[in-house]
Amino acid sequence: YGDRTAAATAFANRLPDLAIIDVGLGDDVEGGFELCRDLRSRCPELPIIFLTARDSELDEISGLRLGADDYLTKDISQAQLLARIFTLLRRVKALRAPVQQDHILEQDSLVLNVERMTANWRKTAMDLTVTEFWIVHALAMHPGHVKNRQQLMDSAKVVLDDNTITSHIKRIRRKFQTVDSDFEAIETAYGIGYRWSGK
Repeated sequence: YGDRTAAATAFANRLPDLAIIDVGLGDDVEGGFELCRDLRSRCPELPIIFLTARDSELDEISGLRLGADDYLTKDISQAQLLARIFTLLRRVKALRAPVQQDHILEQDSLVLNVERMTANWRKTAMDLTVTEFWIVHALAMHPGHVKNRQQLMDSAKVVLDDNTITSHIKRIRRKFQTVDSDFEAIETAYGIGYRWSGK
């Protein structure tokens, strides 16, 4: 789509299976951020990737904070881009597959349904992206155990750098704190990674 208005109009009728967005859309230099915000508010599970020439750390952090699953620059190879797309689509396949027996992970106040990819904290539904869901799942699977950034990348099935993992963790914490201001279940092991404490 040539601009944000055209994309928003089309998506109002039918959401895509995957959204690949540039930061600048037409004359709107940050239209992609607004489009990402709109899509994420309408569908927490929708895979969203930024593909843009803008490579500043601030832009990347902004995109991830708005709910994008990945932020890539246009110098990425076609093979790597396709690999990331296929990975994201595999991770949301569980949402469309018939569920025969749900796999539930419960840790104190946290309940994760792996098949449906839903998360609840203190009986309140959490709007987590696919990447955020798998990061929380990796931490909660082994409470008290420190997961380094590489392990979290592997669990989320994406290739991210350390700063990107940090941005995802901050966003996850903010989402939980929105429904529970005392949330401290994700602890930082400085210089190593993160652990799930269950508090």
